[in-house]
Amino acid sequence: MAKIAFLGLGVMGYPMAGHLAKAGHDVTVYNRTASKAADWVSEHGGGKADTPAEAAEGCDFVMACVGNDDDLRSVCLGPDGAFAGMKAGAIFVDHTTVSAKVTRELYQAAHKKGIGFVDAPISGGQAGAENGALSVMCGGDEGAYASAEPVIDAYAKLCRRIGSSGAGQMTKMCNQIAIAGLVQGLSEALHFAEKAGLDGRAVVEVISQGAAGSWQMENRYETMLDGKFDHGFAVDWMRKDLGICLDTGDEVGASLPVTALVDQFYKDVQKLGGGRWDTSSLIKRLRAMG
Repeated sequence: MAKIAFLGLGVMGYPMAGHLAKAGHDVTVYNRTASKAADWVSEHGGGKADTPAEAAEGCDFVMACVGNDDDLRSVCLGPDGAFAGMKAGAIFVDHTTVSAKVTRELYQAAHKKGIGFVDAPISGGQAGAENGALSVMCGGDEGAYASAEPVIDAYAKLCRRIGSSGAGQMTKMCNQIAIAGLVQGLSEALHFAEKAGLDGRAVVEVISQGAAGSWQMENRYETMLDGKFDHGFAVDWMRKDLGICLDTGDEVGASLPVTALVDQFYKDVQKLGGGRWDTSSLIKRLRAMG
């Protein structure tokens, strides 16, 4: 069993750190809001720290799941950052969805200190984190990944190294690009069914068994029909991710017209007050249009 620090106890990080503790690892947690760390320790045991550097001290692995590029830099760098407390040979595993640019920047900073760095963004939502069934897409050196994979398995149904540093983040961008189009298509189909006077549940029962079927359809159609958008990945975070996708698309020369359009649709959802609604709320925008 390993000595592990977990940085960031949001809706994903809190249960992920819990799975590590249940697997028998020695886990110390850090969260910007200290009360959340205290709650986690009360529930799972282990320890808590006041800074990322303190949490990382003496650890074999440091896992992070924070908000964005700036949040990740803040928990990694500086005198209170995790890199300052990590021993040579330790491995930092980043589960945050961030840009490939900051990933490569931090990979180089870690490399200079003799620290391994694996970018390992996740897919599967809050339910996947709670059930230990996340899909984890990784980039980084083969040796660092090989060491980290057995630890990541505590909350993963699938974990795979895609390539060198940044490849995990690039793969997560593919994931978000695909989801954006799927959710918009599903929203339009359900909206069309409503306008045509059809029973939406009966429609999905039939079409889900054919080529139109998807995870989004299976897991979101009922709540979409019922107008419930209080679970899953928030619109604000999806727009952050799609912004990364669009910026990176420009950098690599990829054309992403549907992604750009759906990003604007999510902007409309934010204007409706839905920044914290989950991503399936695209149907709410269509209903608001009449």
